[in-house]
Amino acid sequence: MAQKIELTSTVEESQLGQRLDQAAAELFTDFSRSRIKEWLLAGNISVNGTVITKPRTRVMGGEVIVVKAELEDEGRWIAQDIPLNIVYEDDDILVINKPRDFVVHPGAGTPDGTVLNALLHHYPEIAEVPRAGIVHRLDKDTTGLMVVAKTVPAQTRLVRALQKRRITREYEAIAIGKMTAGGMIEKPIGRHATKRTQMAVNELGKPAITHYRVAEHFRIHTRIRLRLETGRTHQIRVHMSHLQHPLIGDHLYGGRPRLPKEASPELVSMLRSFDRQALHAVMLKLKHPTTGEEMEFHAPIPDDMVALTEVLRKDFEQWGEEDI
Repeated sequence: MAQKIELTSTVEESQLGQRLDQAAAELFTDFSRSRIKEWLLAGNISVNGTVITKPRTRVMGGEVIVVKAELEDEGRWIAQDIPLNIVYEDDDILVINKPRDFVVHPGAGTPDGTVLNALLHHYPEIAEVPRAGIVHRLDKDTTGLMVVAKTVPAQTRLVRALQKRRITREYEAIAIGKMTAGGMIEKPIGRHATKRTQMAVNELGKPAITHYRVAEHFRIHTRIRLRLETGRTHQIRVHMSHLQHPLIGDHLYGGRPRLPKEASPELVSMLRSFDRQALHAVMLKLKHPTTGEEMEFHAPIPDDMVALTEVLRKDFEQWGEEDI
């Protein structure tokens, strides 16, 4: 049975001059460029209220793109028996603690084996909810808490709460460099001008606000706590890189290993082998979409970040402050 979808997004200023099919594929990342092109040719996409059927049409930035189409059941979203670490569940919502190396939603290059596929197996009725109830995402190698809606009304209310910044999301991270104080970074984020799989601080991008505070100092690294006001793609990773404090293990945004002087072999090995961004969604606070009850969830720091913290702490206790 075909599923009707309606998607709306606004072309970013940074996409000036792009082909319409390219711009739409970057805005609607759940679907491939070839699928977007099919919808264009079929008259399923409008720009500022006018149906456009030419993929080569150039965008200027600021246009409102609306997709109205049907998704045929191609087995693209299949139920798979993949374990979920469930923190909380009732009739309306599900809160999970996502491990590393686990993509949230099927897309180009990852047709299955995702959180969405696992949700369909755990609770088959969730297939009736758009995106199988997924409200917000975490990057593939970011661990921690996600809330999922099990009904359409619950999803509608949670998405609205997220848009109005009424859901609190806090993260734990380990950054490269000595950070002396916390603060707020308010810098818009858009697609990178040349590296299209990356995001970047871009004055023509979408507003993005991240709050951060120092939790613990090490010699040339800092454990930090962050809170999102907005939820742009790769937001924390981009903002911390912009501050010249990329996250350990985040090679996409400059988090290459940095070694303290006379570091122990254990620390050297750990810093060089840490192969994901040191980022964990540690706390989630929201109002229940049906009862209105205030709910707060916590996820323990994963073992790899605990081990890294302990070795950094041991190094700091041995050597103290390092001048850089």
